[in-house]
Amino acid sequence: MTKFQVLGVAALLFILISYLRKFRQPALDKLFIGFLMATGIFFVLYPEVTNQLAHFLGIGRGADLIFYLAILGFGYIILLLYSKIKKLEDRLTQIVRKQSLESIKLPDKNA
Repeated sequence: MTKFQVLGVAALLFILISYLRKFRQPALDKLFIGFLMATGIFFVLYPEVTNQLAHFLGIGRGADLIFYLAILGFGYIILLLYSKIKKLEDRLTQIVRKQSLESIKLPDKNA
């Protein structure tokens, strides 16, 4: 096992343990993250598999395949986070509007 493999496996295990300890997510999310980390550990330990998979898909190197998948994954995450931020902004706007309407003081008719 190379130094990078030790470092890569340790880093992926650290990420997995940190995720499981800090975030209370549904079981399906935990399974998905666990699957991603297990796949990452497998590819770190057996890099020739990424080369074989890349050649099967018509990509020159396994590193390029991982890079392309990372770009797609980051794009998806960015869109997901943007949609969540947009929903939070819309919800905050609704709350502020409701509070401002409730705090209006109507003029006294007797004055």
